[in-house]
Amino acid sequence: MTTHNTALGERTGGAVAKKAVGAPPGRRAGGAARTPWIYLAPALVVLGGLLVYPVYQLGLISFLEYTQAQVSGGEPTTFQGFGNYATLFGDEQFWQVLLATVVFAAACVVSTLAVGCALAVLLTRVRALPRLALMLAALGAWATPAITGSTVWLFLFDPDFGPVNRMLGLGDHSWTYGRYSAFALVLLEVVWCSFPFVMVTVYAGIRAVPAEVLEAAALDGASQWRIWRSVLAPMLRPILVVVTIQSVIWDFKVFTQIYVMTNGGGIAGQNLVLNVYAYQKAFASSQYGLGSAIGVVMLVILLAVTLVHLRLLRRQGEEL
Repeated sequence: MTTHNTALGERTGGAVAKKAVGAPPGRRAGGAARTPWIYLAPALVVLGGLLVYPVYQLGLISFLEYTQAQVSGGEPTTFQGFGNYATLFGDEQFWQVLLATVVFAAACVVSTLAVGCALAVLLTRVRALPRLALMLAALGAWATPAITGSTVWLFLFDPDFGPVNRMLGLGDHSWTYGRYSAFALVLLEVVWCSFPFVMVTVYAGIRAVPAEVLEAAALDGASQWRIWRSVLAPMLRPILVVVTIQSVIWDFKVFTQIYVMTNGGGIAGQNLVLNVYAYQKAFASSQYGLGSAIGVVMLVILLAVTLVHLRLLRRQGEEL
């Protein structure tokens, strides 16, 4: 009996000792979870300085009476509360510009995703040399500065010297004179410089899909469209979420293309979008507080769209 109790005590003591020895690894696991944040800390500090402080200043100025008189020191800066926002929301032009911005950005996003995804699928169907040529052409469009691309597109559609009017037999038709034709022209340029990001990202995602899955779908008689809709799109949904959110952000705050191609917003401001509208209010009219309020509204809209989109995906059980 004594021997049995002693053995039992040794086994119990050994188990307790193992638990005691196992405690430090638990603490080490917690430390390992903090390790990535330690490495990310320098970048987070830099990003905080580059993003948080400017956003704070933008919000602060939006609550102030801040015009050229305050900038030059001729008059003191006064706190306006929500006065700039009341002025902005009471301006009928603001709502017209907001509606035009939303419709234009939505058209750009849909067009960019459609072109980018179609060409990504095409890249998987062509041989090496055509694929390389298409990739180089797309990356060249992506690397072209926005102001350069806008100037080139203006030349292509120039009513006097542009080759497009000559090929289509349109004479001296001005694409930037009408509101909708000007928006369509800018949309083409935006899609041209934006689709390479979608194409390259989606193409990389398609390459990561097991070939057996695509072969099985093809053997079952599925068309290319059915394979994309029922097989590839669900598997690439996390990637499509990223490129969609990126496209929404980029296209909603388009500035250079509109400003260059419509000469600052078109005739009588018919092609204004929020970014150009904010620029006109802040710098052309020296109403910096009102321009900052427009910037804050844009920031809130983009954050709301992004958060709603991510929340809907999480409700569907998607892991992002």
